[in-house]
Amino acid sequence: MKNYFARTVLFLIILILAGAAGPELIFGQARPQRPTPTGNEKRNQRPTPKTEEELRKEAEERERLELEKKALVEDDVVAVETNIVNIDAVVYNRRTGQVITGLTKENFAVFENGVRKQISSFSTPETPITVTLVLEYSKWSEVFGRASGQIFEPGIYETVRPVAYFLSRFIKPPNDYASVIAFDMRPTPITDFTNDPNRIRQTIDLLLRSSPAFRENNLFDAIKLALIGGRADSIVLENTEERYMEYQGMVDVRSRRRAIILVASGIDTFSRTNYGEIRRVVQESGIPIYIISTGNLFYKKYEPWLGATDSISGVPGRLTFLQAKNQMNTFARESGGAHFEMTFPSEIPGYLQSIDGLLRSQYALAYDLDERHAPGKRYKLEVKVDVNGDGNFDDRQFIVQHRPFLSIPKEDRKK
Repeated sequence: MKNYFARTVLFLIILILAGAAGPELIFGQARPQRPTPTGNEKRNQRPTPKTEEELRKEAEERERLELEKKALVEDDVVAVETNIVNIDAVVYNRRTGQVITGLTKENFAVFENGVRKQISSFSTPETPITVTLVLEYSKWSEVFGRASGQIFEPGIYETVRPVAYFLSRFIKPPNDYASVIAFDMRPTPITDFTNDPNRIRQTIDLLLRSSPAFRENNLFDAIKLALIGGRADSIVLENTEERYMEYQGMVDVRSRRRAIILVASGIDTFSRTNYGEIRRVVQESGIPIYIISTGNLFYKKYEPWLGATDSISGVPGRLTFLQAKNQMNTFARESGGAHFEMTFPSEIPGYLQSIDGLLRSQYALAYDLDERHAPGKRYKLEVKVDVNGDGNFDDRQFIVQHRPFLSIPKEDRKK
């Protein structure tokens, strides 16, 4: 009874206090009222018209947002394709071998798969050349060379002599450049591109002083490195502490007149690059390979004692030498170069003079692609010449030396 009375009194006290404070504590606080407008001010203002500058910015922003919605994010590297095909051609007399100079654009015609193309660019480049000399420097090249020098000089001179002769006689500063790669079981850059007479002399001295360490001839790997580059030993004459380096091949050299000069027997032992792959690299690079093949005197002297195939001791057989010759012919033909089969040392000056003349007498032709070519396909190229301008091609009298194919590399896909 007492508790009931106490609760009743407390309730009455609360009601009295709430009445003194106002009705807001009982029913909740009312919303604040907006101020009443005074004077002639209107309650709702009309929006101010936008200026032309503001309208232009809004339009640009809408366009940017629309483009972002339509944009596609590509994770792969985008390869820039060229729509121009470049062909370096040399014209010489079929009977005498004399190089023909002084021709103009009207004297040439270019065909792709039998269809004549409009020549969009024509020039006779300036004379400076950039070459990479690749020489076989193995125990087998030393054995082959002894058939020529016998006991009077080291056998390695057969491959070193053409390289030394070309470097000292045909590389002319300040515009000519040359690099040297020696190979046995792996290719090793001796010097990067240079025209410094001191560096050239150091290169020749190093090749003459040293002796081959291995007998393997990884020819295909050496050609691939010279053309497109890759991981290789550090450049010998750089004296760097690094054991390996990423070597940049001839395709990365920004020079108008480029070539590979290969001095080797043509025998490949166990390259990681197979024959089909190196043929594709040669065709796609578009860089002429001029070859001086060695070991021919050895083969001619000892052919009756050689087996049909390689012996158990590793001595190359007759079929190996014939295969080497065919490979050299293929590399020269499909690159637009030339193959010189050397037998005696006295032939070297004439061969190098011919190579230098061919390099410095190239005509630069180019035509535009009408449509995108399929990757991995090969298209036949043919260049014909009309020397006297009578409207008839002089195929019987003159030879146009150029690369015979246009090979489109396959698209690289990231794995």
